[in-house]
Amino acid sequence: MLRSTVSTKNESAAVPGFRVPRDLTIPEEGSTSARDVLSAAMRRALAELRRLPARPPLPGDSRAEHAAFARTIDALFTSPGLAASLVRRPTIGTLLRCLRKPQTPDQALALTRALRAQLAFELACLGALPEPVELGSLPDQVLSIPANLALRFPADATAARFHSGRVTLITPRGEETHEIDAWATEERRPDFVERPYREITPALRLALVDNNPLQMFEAHPDKEGNAIDLGGRSADEWCATLRDALDLIATHLPTLRAEIDLFVHQMVPVGYDDHKHLSASYQEDIGTIYLTLHPNLMTMTEAVIHEFSHNKLNALIELDPVLENAFWPLYTSPVRPDPRPLHGVLLAVHAFQPVARLYERMTAVGHPRAQSPDFQRRFAKIRGINHAGADVVLSNGRPTPVGRSLLDEIRRWDDYYGAQDFPESLPEH
Repeated sequence: MLRSTVSTKNESAAVPGFRVPRDLTIPEEGSTSARDVLSAAMRRALAELRRLPARPPLPGDSRAEHAAFARTIDALFTSPGLAASLVRRPTIGTLLRCLRKPQTPDQALALTRALRAQLAFELACLGALPEPVELGSLPDQVLSIPANLALRFPADATAARFHSGRVTLITPRGEETHEIDAWATEERRPDFVERPYREITPALRLALVDNNPLQMFEAHPDKEGNAIDLGGRSADEWCATLRDALDLIATHLPTLRAEIDLFVHQMVPVGYDDHKHLSASYQEDIGTIYLTLHPNLMTMTEAVIHEFSHNKLNALIELDPVLENAFWPLYTSPVRPDPRPLHGVLLAVHAFQPVARLYERMTAVGHPRAQSPDFQRRFAKIRGINHAGADVVLSNGRPTPVGRSLLDEIRRWDDYYGAQDFPESLPEH
């Protein structure tokens, strides 16, 4: 095990009291770095949610709905554990983070309304709404991962009233009240309600719905957004493949596997491709990873580790910029065809170093897959990607104190792999 020499007494200037993580890239056994980072990021989100009602109503907003939201938030924060649980959910946390810098007043209003409805629905599902909440401006849908529900508001719904355990839809025909528990049975579930989450593991779901406003924003030149798409495969096949990938991680990187359960709530399918794999994650959407399905289990396992690692680094960047020159100038990337800011190169190295550790561990125990020449060639390629990326970041990055700790860890692992005598490939048989 490569041990850290970084002191844990340093604190982020951006978040007083937050201790610098020493092993956020490849966790040591018993590490709490990922948990500490996530907890601090959630504390920031909680503070932002608590402050939202203090803002004046936006132009065009309902003062009554704004006041009702304030009462809901006041009541919610009498149960700090419940509040923390809700902001951890990507269905709520993503909307909250998107509200930091809306691009237009209309977008700010739409996000505010979506957040109100989403929070009211989640509390209604939990039976924890302190008072009924009536909303006249509704998003297209509200979701609950734990309840496995998606409520897509009918086109003629002019308002909805949320109660603990119930939802009342208001239409020109009158009011219709639905018991949420009744939606668990198909025969009592209306056509505007779905159960869109499939179990991968007890802690992780395959999501066939998504309320991320940035879902179709795509930075990769080979992709056009992240629309939900099973790629002609069944949800069962997706879940089985992802389960196998997670089992492989659990066997060879058990501490990192435990971190995945801590961070990730849902995996969103975005197509099938047997030639290449494209995955994605978003700074604002901590708890979600987007994946294409690929027939090679190692490719899928790499993608899970890669996007989960982005979630960890995104949570850290919630607390500290990490690099003072993160977004300019641009540099050649070892993994992308387009020039990238150092932020992007850092994301790549931070994600590929634990992938290298997986290949190393599988090789060390003589895993059958590691006996393949293709496996060892891929391992060699990953080490080359990591070294090239680390050289770009370490040579050009101007880190903050928190960023220095992260770069020191990357440097240690780069030195470690540079000193090892791994075969470039195994002989063909």
